[in-house]
Amino acid sequence: MAFSLDPEVAAALAPILEASHGVEPPARGDVLSRRARKEALQAVIAVQPTPHDVTTIDYFAVAPDGEEILLRWYQKGGSSPGSAVLYMHGGGMIRSNVALYDGAVSRYVSATGVPFLSVEFRYAPEFPHPHPVTDSLAALEWLHEHAAELRVDVERIAIMGDSGGGGVAAGLAIHARDAGGPAIAKQILIYPMLDDRNIEPDPELVPFATWSYDDNYTGWNALLGELHGTDDVPPSASPSRLVDHSDLPSAYIEVGELDIFRDEDIEYARRLSGAGVSTELHVHPSVPHGWETFAFDGAVAIRSMADRVRVITSF
Repeated sequence: MAFSLDPEVAAALAPILEASHGVEPPARGDVLSRRARKEALQAVIAVQPTPHDVTTIDYFAVAPDGEEILLRWYQKGGSSPGSAVLYMHGGGMIRSNVALYDGAVSRYVSATGVPFLSVEFRYAPEFPHPHPVTDSLAALEWLHEHAAELRVDVERIAIMGDSGGGGVAAGLAIHARDAGGPAIAKQILIYPMLDDRNIEPDPELVPFATWSYDDNYTGWNALLGELHGTDDVPPSASPSRLVDHSDLPSAYIEVGELDIFRDEDIEYARRLSGAGVSTELHVHPSVPHGWETFAFDGAVAIRSMADRVRVITSF
């Protein structure tokens, strides 16, 4: 039986598709056109209200090359649970920023009371691997160093990211384990981008792809350059390349059934579990990549948000 799109998602997606009708998609490998088009689209669909009970403060961490990295601290008034989340924004490794995620991160903080630190890691192709991961490691180290003044327990710091940021978060967990970095309580990976080899279209998924195979090739090629597709790609860049999954933080992973990341996310969860890493996996039927950003009132989005709130408050 063929796949079908969830009716609530289809209804929310229709005006977005209508707005882009007749517009030629950017060529494979064209980063700049994708940035302009997708950031404009992200601004259009970001119509959910931003909570008024969350305040922000900007800080800066220093990356290994000496550059300052923006960190934005989100905290709900009157809340001090002791835990915290380091957040890596999505963008396919090639775009987006902390400000575009203000609403999404604030909603997590408002719903859970758990403070978040959002990191403005640098992205490709201007800053290819390892910059996204090492920038995020600098943010994690900063959070550990400033935990006392922020009233955070260093044993209760999780990492979280969506899409490309989910891939950066997974890579950060691997890098921190292998380099003896700061402790990570949990990795929360929302439809993470994990496998640079996933560039050949699956005809069953192509009709539903809100992040296309051409997009995927473009993001990975920008991040990895000449390494892309070779046997020399490190797992901290493309976590699906990892062989030894032992001793990684426990994981929560979710992905849509119609997402081109579906199979790599399922396989990553399977490998984590097989290595003795406690892993919770959700594959949401009939939804594509990023469905909850535009169909946020739908049943699947409400259900997934409830699960995310539960997990964020669980460590």
